[in-house]
Amino acid sequence: MTDLFTPPYPQPPKSKRGLIKRFLRGWHSWIHVLFDKSYTMKMGEIRLPGRTMYIANELSLVDRILRGGTAFPKHSELVRNLDPLIGNSVFSANGADWESQRAMVNPAFAHTALGRSMPLMVAAADDLLARIAAAAQAGKPVDIDPMMTHVAADIIFRTLFSETLDEARSNIIHTAFGKFQRLAHSASMLRLYGVPAGWFERRSRGPARAIHDVFRPIVEARYDGFHARGEAEPRDILQSLIEAKHPETGAPFTCKQVMEQVSTIFLAGHETSASTMTWALYMLAECAHIQDRVRAEVANLAEDRPLTAAMLKDMGQVRNIFKETLRLYPPVSFLPREVTCPMDMRDKHLETGAMLVVAPWLTQRNKDNWTCPHAFDPDRFDDPANAEMTKQAWFPFGRGPRVCVGAGFAQQEVMTVIASVVRAYRIAVPQGFKPEPISRLTIRPRTGMPLLFTPT
Repeated sequence: MTDLFTPPYPQPPKSKRGLIKRFLRGWHSWIHVLFDKSYTMKMGEIRLPGRTMYIANELSLVDRILRGGTAFPKHSELVRNLDPLIGNSVFSANGADWESQRAMVNPAFAHTALGRSMPLMVAAADDLLARIAAAAQAGKPVDIDPMMTHVAADIIFRTLFSETLDEARSNIIHTAFGKFQRLAHSASMLRLYGVPAGWFERRSRGPARAIHDVFRPIVEARYDGFHARGEAEPRDILQSLIEAKHPETGAPFTCKQVMEQVSTIFLAGHETSASTMTWALYMLAECAHIQDRVRAEVANLAEDRPLTAAMLKDMGQVRNIFKETLRLYPPVSFLPREVTCPMDMRDKHLETGAMLVVAPWLTQRNKDNWTCPHAFDPDRFDDPANAEMTKQAWFPFGRGPRVCVGAGFAQQEVMTVIASVVRAYRIAVPQGFKPEPISRLTIRPRTGMPLLFTPT
């Protein structure tokens, strides 16, 4: 049996660190503040100067919190962190506000139907292959991190706006979102330690505006076209949002509110998928035997024909790559919720306003839930012994009423890109390279992801 490959993750110290050491390690990344016991504890408590934080890792607690709906709303710290980028949108709203927003945006997701979106994904993947071919001509490593941002953003751009995304605008998004993540993460760290974070908060508005400026002209022109002149083409997500009406008052979204919903869908629709694609291709590059199996599966089912949704349905190995990547590198690794009334949970007493965190990063790497939890083993999802854990201890898209509505869309686009790239190229890791994952809003490699591409 081939030894399992263990991709990089921060090696946790055995004992708890002091506040200063924890702060220094966490300044760049949430997963760097964890210690060894974090991966097996049932429920942890972290007392910080600015906040008491609880981390629920026991499966029954995870399920209770995620299915709790309004009893455990998204924490105000998360809402504050994302405000410059997405404002008061369906992702950040809580309670009745969230319910009415969800009712208004739900029809828009009809445009993400897998049959309708598949041709858009295939076209975007073909454009990605052309960019890889141009970049790999010299035989040098190609940094796929910005490329995965481009293809994922291009797919959601086509679905949202019926337009392709050029490289110049993609580079603006990739660079600006990287800056936003660094600044927002620093602001959040300071607030948790009771330190004023106004400078970082103000600075984060700049990259958020740069991202908005990429699609603001599209949104404003289409909004004015509909409300001033009755124009209603093309039929896409943006048009559905423009035409949406409040379920009780019948009022439409304002242009500002449409921008906030578009920003949310764009962020959720590209950044998390880009992260998953980057880590999936890296691990395939490290595991040539698995890469060969995947390539054979794609060749057997698709030959040289354009990929279809029916083909993807039968690509069990590609699907397992997607699932295992999300188990090891869940793009959103920590889901903070807010305690709305005093309660007891296990041996802890939680006061109103406390931060209660569910962490896919921890639960999905817990040795009590998974054998060889830090190893890359896509075949684990074909093992009947893991069927129950797949239901309970795998939740990269959340669970319950706030589950990500784009899970099926994300699976199809990631599988399309993986199958397209592996069919066209053999991928390898440059000698001596080892990425370092950092966790801010999403998990990305700290210094990019250079890979070697050789045509098949």
